[in-house]
Amino acid sequence: MSQKHDERVLVTGATGFTGSHLARKLVARGARVTAFARASSHTQELADLGVEVRTVDIRDWADVARHMETFDRVYHIAAAFRTQHADMKEFRRVNVDATGHLLEAARDQGVRRFVHCSTVGVQGEIENPPATEEHPFRPGDPYQTTKLEGEMLAREAMDAGSMEVTVVRPVGIYGPGDRRFLKLFRPISRRRFVMIGSGEVLYHLTYVEDLVEGILLAGEQAAAPGEVFTLGGARYTTLNELTRLIADALEVPPPRVRIPYAPVHLASVVCDRVFRSVGLSPPLYPRRVEFFSKDRAFDISKARKLLGYEPRVDLEEGLRRTAQWYREEELI
Repeated sequence: MSQKHDERVLVTGATGFTGSHLARKLVARGARVTAFARASSHTQELADLGVEVRTVDIRDWADVARHMETFDRVYHIAAAFRTQHADMKEFRRVNVDATGHLLEAARDQGVRRFVHCSTVGVQGEIENPPATEEHPFRPGDPYQTTKLEGEMLAREAMDAGSMEVTVVRPVGIYGPGDRRFLKLFRPISRRRFVMIGSGEVLYHLTYVEDLVEGILLAGEQAAAPGEVFTLGGARYTTLNELTRLIADALEVPPPRVRIPYAPVHLASVVCDRVFRSVGLSPPLYPRRVEFFSKDRAFDISKARKLLGYEPRVDLEEGLRRTAQWYREEELI
């Protein structure tokens, strides 16, 4: 199955990093794209592309039901992302309740296929990497916990069989337009990056254009409904190698400063408790330090086999393009 010209497609989260790339690709392929967006979202770029933007609060069942139509496909990308000590209620309203509203309204309107964007974070720290889709669930924070709850709603809809449903789990998304990985690029560019621990843990990235191709395949391929797919880059690396490759992309020397993990993690726990007790956001907290201790490597062979998914942008090229974008935006 392939994307047909003039198909009617709904994208949630279209003002975000992944969703905007997806909407742009769909328009380029001839789809008639509708986006559900918050009233506070900046939507002019989508409107300029020809996307029909509707102000919809996806946390509100009645609002979703009022605007849902018989779209050929729905791509649910919107999510509440992690921030330290974020409101658990808001995570649940966006990542769980809104997912349920969209699934129910799509089913009621006769939507043909629904693609739900989850995250590999539902599997938490990976033992014996790389992890397949069957690796046990081990969510480690409110974001991952509520994303798992939302995924389970999608899987329940899958099992019900009244609508074609597919779940995709992206691995660390990067590329031009992303600001999340500034936390690596900026200190490396300024020669201030400090490796905490050995640097031998595994990390996996996905270039955004490759991810979008995978998401589209999940919405098109006949083998996709009823399945969960991990979408990642062609290879993973150690943190040591990743920081070296980023330094190469930035044309600076690779980081060489290293400090032990255990005392830094202990300090983060203490800092977190002290700052939380007075209602302040801590400058150092466990989740940030644990980035340096947890393996994040995944097996994408299922998506390759059933979807024909094949990442095309190698890691070195993707990092180079990202570094260039950061420079152009004067972020580094």
